[in-house]
Amino acid sequence: MKHSILSTFAAVALAVSASAAFATDKVTYLFPAPDFLPAFAPFQLAKGKGYFEDAGLDVTFQVGKGGADVATQVALGNADLGGGIGDTPIIVRANGLKIRGVALLGGRGLTQLAWRADTGISGPEDLKGKSVGVLSFQDTTYYNLLGVLASVGLTKNDVDIQAVGPGGIIQLSIAGKLDAMSGVPEWIAAIEAAGVAMDQMPVDTVFPAMAQAIIASDDTIAARPEVVRGFVQAVLRGVRDISEDPAAAAADYVKLVPQHAENQAGVEAILRAYAELIYPEGENQPLGTFNPDRIKAVQDFYLDAGLVRTAVPVEELYTNEFAK
Repeated sequence: MKHSILSTFAAVALAVSASAAFATDKVTYLFPAPDFLPAFAPFQLAKGKGYFEDAGLDVTFQVGKGGADVATQVALGNADLGGGIGDTPIIVRANGLKIRGVALLGGRGLTQLAWRADTGISGPEDLKGKSVGVLSFQDTTYYNLLGVLASVGLTKNDVDIQAVGPGGIIQLSIAGKLDAMSGVPEWIAAIEAAGVAMDQMPVDTVFPAMAQAIIASDDTIAARPEVVRGFVQAVLRGVRDISEDPAAAAADYVKLVPQHAENQAGVEAILRAYAELIYPEGENQPLGTFNPDRIKAVQDFYLDAGLVRTAVPVEELYTNEFAK
């Protein structure tokens, strides 16, 4: 009997130990746009290929109502982490939302300036009098466009800027009702897929634009640093997968995201654009990390342009401790 009881205790102890070994931290991540967009491929790969699980995380994806909503929900603790752009903390922290970037998905800028090849545009200096599409007037695509215009001595008054959303940018560009756009690689690919020849340039060749960022609140960073680290490292594994082999990453991605099951070639072209234009490391900026000089340059421009009224100490806008 004594041996039986001891054996039972041992079995229970072993079961508890095994359960603890496989325990996971629940994490909610909030996207600023539909999670099936190829821009979010590193996250889908991290989840589908078990990188979050390897980090001991049970991740749930949710979709917010744009970047401002994501920042608000993360700051309030309604989501553990969320998505934005490297400049998101510049905009929202000045308004009292205590969030900061914890990883930057690439050393180049996300925003691309693109134009129809039949418009006679050859660069930013030719945008005067032209129609240019942006996502909204409260979005990085618009802010970055202002920076591009300023680089050639133009202002928003010199250009017909139209905030028409992603669908509007694509359809109006195809129809020839927009000459140019400030946007992301997916939109350019969609326009080209309709048979419209496009030329483009990365915005960060003339303005210090930044890539996608993972954001977290100061409270979450303080209370759950290992969760933040595990999440960041898992997503960066997804970025590396795309950078090292866009074709293989596209094959994996379309299996995980059924909306793209019939468009593997198109997805591969988009992921290749991210690998070549956005993900490469910047100067003194290893993958995942922020460059404080770049942040300061963007904040200075936003202050001068009246997009923000208050400067925030740069060190409060980001941390590189989780990406290293």
